[in-house]
Amino acid sequence: MTPFSYLESIHHDGSGRYVRGAGRPLRLGDEVTLRLRAAADAPIERVFLRTCPDGEQHFTEMTPQDGVACRWWQARLRVDEPVVGYRFLLFAADGVWWVNGGGPQRHNPTDAQDFRLLADFDAPAWVQESVFYQIFPDRFADGDLSSNVCDGEYVYHGQPVRARRWGEPPTPYAQGGTGEFYGGDLAGIEQHLDDLLDLGVNALYLNPIFTAYSNHRYDVIDYDHVDPHLGGNAALVSLRSAMAERGMRLILDIVPNHCGVGHPWFREAQRTLEAPTAEYFTFFDHPHDYACWLGHKGLPKFNYNSAALRQVMYDGPHSVFRRWLRQPYAIDGWRIDVANMLGRQGQDQMGVEVARGVRRAVKAENPAAYLVGEHFFDGTPQLQGDQWDATMNYAGFSIPVWNWLGRFSVDQFGWAEPVTSEVPWSTQAMVDTWRAFRAAIPWAIARQQFNLLGSHDTARIRTVVGADPGRLRLAVGLLMTAVGVPSILYGDEIGLEGEGSATRACMPWERSAWDEELRDFYAALIRLRRTSPALIDGGFQVLLVEENALAYVRDADAEWIVVVGHRGPGVRPAGPLPVAHGAIPDGLTFVDVITGQRATVVGGCLPLPEMEPGVSIWQATR
Repeated sequence: MTPFSYLESIHHDGSGRYVRGAGRPLRLGDEVTLRLRAAADAPIERVFLRTCPDGEQHFTEMTPQDGVACRWWQARLRVDEPVVGYRFLLFAADGVWWVNGGGPQRHNPTDAQDFRLLADFDAPAWVQESVFYQIFPDRFADGDLSSNVCDGEYVYHGQPVRARRWGEPPTPYAQGGTGEFYGGDLAGIEQHLDDLLDLGVNALYLNPIFTAYSNHRYDVIDYDHVDPHLGGNAALVSLRSAMAERGMRLILDIVPNHCGVGHPWFREAQRTLEAPTAEYFTFFDHPHDYACWLGHKGLPKFNYNSAALRQVMYDGPHSVFRRWLRQPYAIDGWRIDVANMLGRQGQDQMGVEVARGVRRAVKAENPAAYLVGEHFFDGTPQLQGDQWDATMNYAGFSIPVWNWLGRFSVDQFGWAEPVTSEVPWSTQAMVDTWRAFRAAIPWAIARQQFNLLGSHDTARIRTVVGADPGRLRLAVGLLMTAVGVPSILYGDEIGLEGEGSATRACMPWERSAWDEELRDFYAALIRLRRTSPALIDGGFQVLLVEENALAYVRDADAEWIVVVGHRGPGVRPAGPLPVAHGAIPDGLTFVDVITGQRATVVGGCLPLPEMEPGVSIWQATR
């Protein structure tokens, strides 16, 4: 083998094939066997495991062992610290290499991309077998007409609110679109749970449901009550009971960074600085000049220097974060709005303290609760085991996919238009971005990252790819097979398009309006994602990077999933896909999970047919 090809065969990640001997969760005092895989004929002479117990460098020589189509190097490690970082040092015929989460490297790396084990980390195990479905409650289904907002029922941002007919196009935000309502509610969601089960999803993420004046409800005015226009607290109890009967999980959206200007806490604080809640906010010039979210005066920002605020939001026994985790609601976790900004305000940078406090409170109520932080940028510092369980993985998954299948763009709040490039993003750029964001966090967290192709805040994926059916299927294939937990925005599975306010269009319930073929494709991949050991808890290794295509393998002890994606244009020619560097043995037969076509590995290669733009997913078991 050439030095380049043998380096491609070197692989380690935190999945079960490579970290053996301890259950999940890993506990202090456990011993594990760490395994590094390389080609059987790789010119590797010696391998050392490098750790840093209590800050002092330590090397353990690893033992070689022949495997199937590979050689394993392994060493025992006792987990004596809450976070154990490690990397490998290889002595080979062509010199010395370090191997960490960023791959083989000649230079001495910092510890930043070391592999990491977390001890006593409360990972919500149920998440690994979940496929989430995100619902914007006002736009999914109207199950109770009596709870609908009426025309002119109240004034919002100086305009009377409006009731709209189901299916009418939403008004742009700048023209008052946040003050119009279509009547969707929790009863409507409950009435369609069996439709969601038929699709295959088993977990819901709901945008805010607490009482507020807008349709998006991020301007909450009462954390103790579900909005009566959604059915009130009784509707949540009913929905939760119906979901439990079907084995479905539920996480809710919470807004702890700010509240609505109509919240009694803020109204009291505006009346007088002597009010107990005045310390919850930051007034520059009382009563009308105050800190708010990105300049929105309707969203006053909380000041977490206030111990009283911390008590009412998360620290206290009856705090907001805690009470909804209890019966009769017993939700399974929280999505934290603008988690990147929470507790941060100029010289007061309390984000870490607040996030850790929220985690302590939530995990005390339910160690299996799932904490997902909204973060469009680099959230990896908050993904080290002491803060969030996951972030909405825009930076590490969604944005790279958009850039590869759509176009590269950067945006910021307040810009009328994003800045874009028409030059397609390279496949290598997407792969490198995925790897960088995985390498920056422990595998236990990478495997529960909240992956998505879009949300209520973004363009829908069908719009991103220009309604190209091949690229759309490719995007869905990546979502369902990448490391992490997939989430689908309501209506994506039936082909909804849109951006801006149109992203939040009503769900059409006339099946004649659905793309049934696309929905069947989603359903097939959801079934695979929920039943495949390799996708639930397998490793991840890139096998091929081309200008317009990539291939990777998800591997478990008894299963391999090979994913091949081609973005076009045109047809990718038939030919052999090299797989030997993924330790995939000759004679192993794969089946395309979509077409049923079979192919057998010969000479270290999987023979692939020609391929239109799209995705093929090949499964093999032993």
